[in-house]
Amino acid sequence: MPVGIFRVCLVVITAIVNHPLLFPRENGTVPENTEEIIQKMKEREESLRLEQLRLEQEIAAQEAAQKALEKAAEVVEESKEEKFRWDMWTALSMVIFLLIELWRQDFQEGNWQDTGGDEDDMAVLGKAFKGVAFPDKAVLASFYEKRILGTTADMARMREMVEGFADDLLEALRSVCNRDADMEVEDCMGIGSMYENWRVRKPFVCDLIVPFAPPEPYCFQSQTWCSGDSFPPDKQGYGTIKVCRANEDVTGCICDKTKLGEDMLCLLHSQANTTRPSSEMEDLLCFKNTQYLDANQVMKWFQIAVTKAWNRISHKYEFDLSFSLLDSPGALKIKFRSGKSIAFNLTPVVQYENSDVYFISHFPRSSLAADLPSSIHWFLTFAVYERRFIQLVSKTLPANACHVSCLQILSFLHGKQCSLTGPSGLTNYHLKTVMLHLLQARPSQDWAPEKLEARLQDMLKFLEKCLHEKKLYHFFIGNGKVPAELGFPIIFQKAEPLNLFRPFVLHRDVYRKTVDTFHEMLRNTSALINEYTVRIPLAQTNGIQKESL
Repeated sequence: MPVGIFRVCLVVITAIVNHPLLFPRENGTVPENTEEIIQKMKEREESLRLEQLRLEQEIAAQEAAQKALEKAAEVVEESKEEKFRWDMWTALSMVIFLLIELWRQDFQEGNWQDTGGDEDDMAVLGKAFKGVAFPDKAVLASFYEKRILGTTADMARMREMVEGFADDLLEALRSVCNRDADMEVEDCMGIGSMYENWRVRKPFVCDLIVPFAPPEPYCFQSQTWCSGDSFPPDKQGYGTIKVCRANEDVTGCICDKTKLGEDMLCLLHSQANTTRPSSEMEDLLCFKNTQYLDANQVMKWFQIAVTKAWNRISHKYEFDLSFSLLDSPGALKIKFRSGKSIAFNLTPVVQYENSDVYFISHFPRSSLAADLPSSIHWFLTFAVYERRFIQLVSKTLPANACHVSCLQILSFLHGKQCSLTGPSGLTNYHLKTVMLHLLQARPSQDWAPEKLEARLQDMLKFLEKCLHEKKLYHFFIGNGKVPAELGFPIIFQKAEPLNLFRPFVLHRDVYRKTVDTFHEMLRNTSALINEYTVRIPLAQTNGIQKESL
């Protein structure tokens, strides 16, 4: 009990002592301290609020940046998918294009010359024949017999005379040449219409080519437009000839392709072998400061050699020999004392590898030719293979086949029309190319003699189609159907077809003149033929028509 009273007293005393009214001075600053604490708490609260706002802004900025990154990633992903789809379509389009191109080339190789096999196509193409009165079979047969057939014997006699004289002249040429320094001349060969028996227009001119080779130890290395070398489009059908030593590999050492420094020397070739004196190369008829054979230099050398050869044998003959044409350096003319003359062309050529394709120094130019080609670019002639092809096909045709007759009549009509209205872009070589295409396209029985009229119209319609399309392909170049018996070089069979009418695209005035001349020739066909045909009695005409039926 006393303990409990003591505890109550202690509590009362403690309460009295701690009462604020008892000690006012000691507790006078309490209200001021409370307000200061409250003020600090408010300031702290305001700073915390500002910090919270700053943190919220930073978080919002981070969220916006994250969203932007996510959006950019989505855009990149979509662009990748779009690019993938575009690449896929591009690749697919390229594949389709390549397939179409391969199909076109296969179709072109297989069918680009298969014209004339479909009568309906030929009928559609012959638009220029509407309203044209074409001579019948009887008139054509009489015209051919009276006007053309008689020239065959004259051509045979002229060929024999010219070939004999050319052989004698070349033998004399070899005797006057230096065998150790001059070019080696081989025997001549006849090419062209005179040797294919279809030339009709006078004067008759024999075309002879003379292969030649360099003296030892040199040799020719040829390059063509289709051998992988870079040739401009206007040089298709051309090539270059490089003169080099027989034991020299012009493609095997880099010193021949790049310029070495003054202090550098090729370890494979001495200075004497890599840099030849210019006079030596000029003696080898090369273009100045090059190893390429110069056609102009060759013709100058050949003309001088022919002149020396003629001076040696002129005493054996009772005629004169001279160069007849300035623009054709190989054109020669024999003048008899009676006033008659015989013209022939003797042109030097270079053999392409081991084939019968030749680089010809000068080729007759047509109105389609633009600028003169560079003298180091030589035109390739396939005349020997053309003659062989005609001979090969002729063995499979009926007796007295009309293929040569068609070409002769067409050549005659074109020549007469050009004499009336002036020259055109068409040449006899174009006409022969048309015949070669149709010879390969049509079966042998279609060339029977009684089908002369039909085949002549086919040739005219085919020529009309080629003029309309400005496309007449070279018969051999790019033609995979050349008979294997000819031994034709495969490199030219696999080459892109060569369009002989390509210049028409560049020369519109010549093209328009050519088309007008062709249409005028069609309209004048009957008049031109009747002018040179003896009138046939009606009874005879009816009899011939009945036989053909």
